[in-house]
Amino acid sequence: MFCPVCNHTEYSKLLTVKDFTVSTENFEVVECSACGFRFTAHPPTPDQIGLYYQSDAYISHTDSKKGIFNTIYQLIRKQAVASKRKLVIQYSNCQTGQLLDYGCGTGAFLMEMKSAGWQVQGMEPDSGAASRAAELTSSTITHPDQLSTLPSNAFNVVTMWHVLEHVHDLHGTMEQVKRILKQDGILIVAVPNHTSFDARHYAEHWAAYDVPRHLHHFSPASLSKLMHMHSMKVTAIKPMWYDAFYVSLLSEKYKTGSMRLIPALLTGIISNLNAIFKKGVCSSQIYIIRS
Repeated sequence: MFCPVCNHTEYSKLLTVKDFTVSTENFEVVECSACGFRFTAHPPTPDQIGLYYQSDAYISHTDSKKGIFNTIYQLIRKQAVASKRKLVIQYSNCQTGQLLDYGCGTGAFLMEMKSAGWQVQGMEPDSGAASRAAELTSSTITHPDQLSTLPSNAFNVVTMWHVLEHVHDLHGTMEQVKRILKQDGILIVAVPNHTSFDARHYAEHWAAYDVPRHLHHFSPASLSKLMHMHSMKVTAIKPMWYDAFYVSLLSEKYKTGSMRLIPALLTGIISNLNAIFKKGVCSSQIYIIRS
């Protein structure tokens, strides 16, 4: 087994984490002895991984509002896509342009950008989510396998909202993303952060480990290292404040079997306060990346 970032073969076991969403199987989260990158050991292959997304509980592939988690998610998403649009415009220095959303889910963010005048294209491996995104946006939605077929220097912005942790081939994907970006284009990556307070607090019950769908578990240092290996640089980091609360609520369910709202809120508050006073430790973070 090789580290997905540096290809080193030695690693240490950190946690045994259960798949609470689909299979109830256990997976090891390990840490590379050379570069410190955390990843899920012996994950399903690309041909097998689709089975682990086949659940109504996998929320980014559904627009359902049934149940408390779906309701909270949909409310947060409505505000989040507007914030993402503002962030794209701010850091790209473009009022409109060409945007690829890699891992677009059901297309909410694509629709937000299209409504703002952007030319948008999406990539999504889940056929059901891709169909809903295509219907919603009337835009081209293709499978991520088609990334290498896109023209070079074509996009002002490529976004990966909680997607990079799912990608089997990190290096191949980064090379293709770099190729399709315009010279002054930006890559925006949002991923969970295992250095956050809520990650340490919940340990193997931390919902953002989400094994085996999450193959990789990033910290600011490991994300920066990966980008550096492709001659790209993290130029800004933005916190995702809502994630600490949502992830904590789900983690409470995994840990105790019940939705304990007060403990989850307290953990989310502590995590966010910690991130206010210490840069780079928010539950999830957005990275602005340039060549």
